[in-house]
Amino acid sequence: MQEAQHQGLHGEAPQPLRVLVPSPIGPLGVELLRTAITRLLIDPLGTMQKAFTPLHEIHGSEFLDEVFGRLSEYFAGARRKLDLEFDLAPSGVSGFARRVLREAAKIPYGKTRSYQALADLTGRPEAALQVVSTLLSNPIPILIPCHRVVDGEPGPGGYVGGVERKIWLLQLEARGAETY
Repeated sequence: MQEAQHQGLHGEAPQPLRVLVPSPIGPLGVELLRTAITRLLIDPLGTMQKAFTPLHEIHGSEFLDEVFGRLSEYFAGARRKLDLEFDLAPSGVSGFARRVLREAAKIPYGKTRSYQALADLTGRPEAALQVVSTLLSNPIPILIPCHRVVDGEPGPGGYVGGVERKIWLLQLEARGAETY
């Protein structure tokens, strides 16, 4: 069994822990550094998936139990806010993309915004296509709920995890929003 936290040797920076967890939208590759999620891949394929250790092979901790418990509750429709720490720094996201992701993170559960509305909120109304591009490369989907940003008519728009998964997440949240 692998230890829950990787520590660097001889004063090196700690290594991220990469865990593969099941979910209703396919396996999730979750990368953690200390107590922050630094990356979340939806259905990582091939060599990418091999970089993650399956959850059942990890010697757990209270922290990991909390992280994966909250994700499970979200996917079951029992949790509206994940309240998990994330860090964009390791992914190299900066500038305009960081503003886009920060605004996307503010969208409430069960609500949506258009790409154009997000561009307006970042102060760059002419940048709707850049918003789309940024969201399609969101390094931490679900936690930064880019699935809540839609094209409007005629459809939901693209998603880093595929349109079918975006629709599934939107329907999950629509059902959950009705119960509150």
